[in-house]
Amino acid sequence: MAKATLKNIFSKKNNTAELVKDMVAHLDANIRIEDENGKVLFSFGEAVYGYEFPVVLEDEIIGTVKDNKNEGGFIVEFLVVLLQKEQERKKLGSEVLNLYQEINLIFNFSDKLAQTIDATAIAEIALEEAIHVIESDYGVVALWDEENRVMKVEASRGDLFFDQQKINEELTLLRKIVLSGQSEIISDISLLKETGIILPEVQSVIFSALRVKHRIMGAIILASNQVDKYTAGSLKLLTTLALQSSSAIESSLLYERNIREAREREEAMRRIFEATEKFVPHQFLKSLGHEVITEVKLGDQVEKIVTVLFTDIRNYTSLSEQMTPEETFAFICLFNERMGPIIRENHGFINQYLGDSIMAIFPVNASDALQAAVAMQGEVGELNKVLEENNKAAIQIGIGMHTGPLIMGITGDFDRMDACTISDTVNTASRVESLTKHYKASILLSEASLNQIENKADFHLRNLGLVQLKGKHHSINVHECFSCDGQEQLNNKLNTLSIFNEGVTHYLGNAFEKANEAFKKVTEIDPDDRTARFFYNFSQQILDSGAHENKVGIVEMNEK
Repeated sequence: MAKATLKNIFSKKNNTAELVKDMVAHLDANIRIEDENGKVLFSFGEAVYGYEFPVVLEDEIIGTVKDNKNEGGFIVEFLVVLLQKEQERKKLGSEVLNLYQEINLIFNFSDKLAQTIDATAIAEIALEEAIHVIESDYGVVALWDEENRVMKVEASRGDLFFDQQKINEELTLLRKIVLSGQSEIISDISLLKETGIILPEVQSVIFSALRVKHRIMGAIILASNQVDKYTAGSLKLLTTLALQSSSAIESSLLYERNIREAREREEAMRRIFEATEKFVPHQFLKSLGHEVITEVKLGDQVEKIVTVLFTDIRNYTSLSEQMTPEETFAFICLFNERMGPIIRENHGFINQYLGDSIMAIFPVNASDALQAAVAMQGEVGELNKVLEENNKAAIQIGIGMHTGPLIMGITGDFDRMDACTISDTVNTASRVESLTKHYKASILLSEASLNQIENKADFHLRNLGLVQLKGKHHSINVHECFSCDGQEQLNNKLNTLSIFNEGVTHYLGNAFEKANEAFKKVTEIDPDDRTARFFYNFSQQILDSGAHENKVGIVEMNEK
């Protein structure tokens, strides 16, 4: 697993530089951060430094913090925390990859076993798969013949590395090792050599019992001429193969048991499918034309028109500072457990859980996304009742959505694949969600999403005009959905809707004085309308600047 680096946490997708900049501003110091090769990743202030602090991760220096006030230690501590979190994320990714590889192995192997009911053929397949995934010089599948009380070789690869006659003469040793029902790496093979059971050149032996329930049928045994060839990972893979082939061999001998074992395998496969769907949503796979994860391949992709929805918990940083890490994790789990089902009930699926936020995709219609957003805001109200009963602070969330083309596909490499979404639609949806903070709105949607909603009368909507998103060349029209507001606030917004719309029209027409008057009326009638107050204050600033004659009626966002 690759280690986390300072370059990782200073990448564009992270806001580390901004956080460090804020810390440095408070310290009033000149700071420069370099990686292990001396490359400057961050600098602030004049290049005058008198102190150096190494950044150490797992006993390895991976960078340096230089400053002029001997305050760099605080920055180092902060960077180490971020590096440790990045390391944990990489470790989790590695574990998920291992899980995926194991699941893929089980699926492929099960498919091969299903093509035959002959015990010898099953043994050949099991041994071929075992040597394929666990490199070995020799291998056998040995089955115990209960009637003749001997161990018989059913399949082999390479030279026969043990004396079949001698191993049957040593039944006590045979029961202790192969017929014990265990799976094991034999670290000390001296006894096997002394009795003449195995060849002198063999240095490593690993085996896994073939058993069904409490009956031991034999074992898959692999050997190598290298010392300490096998690992715990090898044993885990071999055990998985042995378990699968055991049921197949038993089924070939007893047809009635085959039916029972098939049902057990079917249930096991169902659980595996359910587990994989928790990592890659079934809707995502279905969009790619697949039903199960084992069908996907690197480069699979499809472009669709979808609605992307983002949620974000307001003031999450302040909330988390009041909780322990365990409490924070429990809170996020509680939040996600309530939001996830709503998204699925409205024909969407969760693409990513992003800590305090969620990214969801609605492939059918923007109406589904908007209906989900309204229901999610309602569920937040119910969650707040629970939080208040437990003396916890209530929360607020912002929800934004945008509709447009999006590519869903499988990227990565042959050893590490990941389901991903690539589109400017995602970026725009995220920016629309961030606008909820500025407009003081609960739900915002773009004009593109609104145009896809046929049943607009089912929702309470009002136009907020044009906004120029940071980094975008073209402005977009955004709308507020206030269907989720409390009854009193809802009635107030409906009563002032015509005045509000008049204000937006004047604003878009650069008639800022008239717009200011309209929004002022709305705030006088409904002081709790924070969106109207935003426009009132914004238009007042334009008028106070004296530059309103040259001003365009577009809200410009200078931050993401």
